[in-house]
Amino acid sequence: MIWTEQQIPRQDGRVAVVTGANTGLGFETARQLAERGASVVLAVRDTAKGQLAAARMSGDVSVQELDLTSLESVRAAAAALRVTHPRIDLLINNAGVMYTPKQTTRDGFEMQFGTNHLGHFALTGLLLDQLLPVPGSRVVTVSSTGHRIRAAIHFDDLQWEHSYGRAAAYGQSKLANLMFTYELQRRLAEHGTTVAVAAHPGLSDTELVRNTPAVVRRPLTWVASLIGQPATAGALPTLRAATDPSVLGGQYYGPDGLAEGRGHPRLVTSSPGSYDLTVQQRLWAVSEDLTGVRFPVGRAAVV
Repeated sequence: MIWTEQQIPRQDGRVAVVTGANTGLGFETARQLAERGASVVLAVRDTAKGQLAAARMSGDVSVQELDLTSLESVRAAAAALRVTHPRIDLLINNAGVMYTPKQTTRDGFEMQFGTNHLGHFALTGLLLDQLLPVPGSRVVTVSSTGHRIRAAIHFDDLQWEHSYGRAAAYGQSKLANLMFTYELQRRLAEHGTTVAVAAHPGLSDTELVRNTPAVVRRPLTWVASLIGQPATAGALPTLRAATDPSVLGGQYYGPDGLAEGRGHPRLVTSSPGSYDLTVQQRLWAVSEDLTGVRFPVGRAAVV
């Protein structure tokens, strides 16, 4: 079946929190959900830009300040959301940074790992109590085909203090997104209400490449415009993972075209290393220690 935006079911009565929703993939994801009746929260670092984005959407749309580079901000945002939205149906971990120069978050984490993985790990753990009682609720985390490029979880140097490569650090963060999803799904399975799903947008034309060095950014932008797809299409794998009734926990969705660069969303597989249970569980334990966030779900059984 070719899955298009026409297959997105009505979302009336559902609450969706979308991180990084003021631009690109997050904007398109939030817009489609709002148009179909969901109450959508744009969780963004810059609330002024968030308000401008909300004004371009129809439906029930609100803005919540969230800076994923600061655990203090993540905790404050989660606390505010628990008050304003005691029930959450969809948490879409979309925001991300790519190929940043070597720098750290406010908590001292390498920027890509800290933002793309640890920030979302903490936010999910702090909001999970709002999802667990809700039948059909989902946590959707956006990864990337970049999880295959020079990617591994470098436990001996997670924060890239001894060496740094933009592509390798990005790959680690996107691999962590997938491993988090798979481990979270096993922990959620016993509850039977909430599921964890992953998606990737293929090669989408967004602002994500803004931190890429110009010598790389220019050809990458050209390639994206030639064989990639616009953000409206790039958001569809996320939207399918979030709304398709046939989706199962632990699945991964991406485009169906050549090298998953563009096309209609379908079920895809991630790299063999992403399914390593031992690494998934070690990453989970390290992430809990680094963020100080403990999830209200028990340790997953290894099967």
